[in-house]
Amino acid sequence: MMIEDHPEYREIVELAINRQQDMKLVSQFGTAERALRSLHESQNIPHPNIILLDINLPGLSGIEAIPYFNKELPTAKIIVLTQSDSEQDVLKAIMLGASGYLLKSTTVRQLIDSIRTVITGGATLDPSVAKFILNTMQEHLPNKEYSEVLTDREHEVLTLIANGMVKKEIADELGIGVSTVVTHVSHIYEKLNVKNAPSAIAKAFRLGLL
Repeated sequence: MMIEDHPEYREIVELAINRQQDMKLVSQFGTAERALRSLHESQNIPHPNIILLDINLPGLSGIEAIPYFNKELPTAKIIVLTQSDSEQDVLKAIMLGASGYLLKSTTVRQLIDSIRTVITGGATLDPSVAKFILNTMQEHLPNKEYSEVLTDREHEVLTLIANGMVKKEIADELGIGVSTVVTHVSHIYEKLNVKNAPSAIAKAFRLGLL
């Protein structure tokens, strides 16, 4: 499902998605209110696995709509697809549970790859957004409770995640197996009480771990 108020951009994304053999854009809306109303009132509308959500929408903003989509479609994953690289928007979106944050400048290939990453349980951040967060967050002292809970290796893995690396790249960088990276990531999520990589990165910045 796509919620985007610019028809031309919706058309571009629709063409890109429908060219893939393993995915289809099942519905699209110009406002979050219309999408939510359709989900709530209609039994015929297909329920999506992925929601592509713009932030700057008329009426209810994408950020404001995330909790409502989480309620209506608890198993669907949300990827924010927007022009906004605002630090506030990025952090709010991922703290509310978005599994990805992409800018509209992303390529079609990056968008498709990101959808596949998220549908298989991963998460995605636009590289420029990840770099933006790293370069603009104010430095502050780490939260002692969490800094002592994470091991040195877990902190290394978390830092590489924040730099935009996927599990295989982290494994190659640290000279360990991918399964070991998966275990470290699982422990990080458990210790920080988060569900995905963007939420872990946001919480780590907020706690001063990065």
